[in-house]
Amino acid sequence: MEMRVTTTWHGKRHFSATGASGHTVSIDAKPDAGGEDKGARPMELLLMGLTGCTGIDVTMILERMRQPLEALDIEAVGTRREEYPQAFTEIHLTYRITGDVQPAKAWRAIHLSEEKYCSASASLSARIVPHLVLNGAPVPDPGVGDSAED
Repeated sequence: MEMRVTTTWHGKRHFSATGASGHTVSIDAKPDAGGEDKGARPMELLLMGLTGCTGIDVTMILERMRQPLEALDIEAVGTRREEYPQAFTEIHLTYRITGDVQPAKAWRAIHLSEEKYCSASASLSARIVPHLVLNGAPVPDPGVGDSAED
């Protein structure tokens, strides 16, 4: 399976990228790297791709489990190396779920996404650490111990 994206330079450090979906994303460097703040940073886009990928998985899985999801917000906090390449070494994903969702099923959906379905997480070499906040309360991962600290 192949995926293609075309990226066009617009001067300085500003680019636009368009995929097969037809949607375009603006990309730029931070001002101290010669950018003009006209778009998202490439590393932000990696985190956005990860949260979008896992979010799609989790919502689909919870729907199949007949869990009444009302809201889902996912926050990604990535830690990067100081030296170049400044790759992500660890990414914490906090899933904030609202609804009458059973904690064990929420964790099952998160783990299925990370371990089986999310192509973005499978493509990253960073350690990914999930956290669950269900209806405002942290819920520890039953398989790992207390990983839901915020």
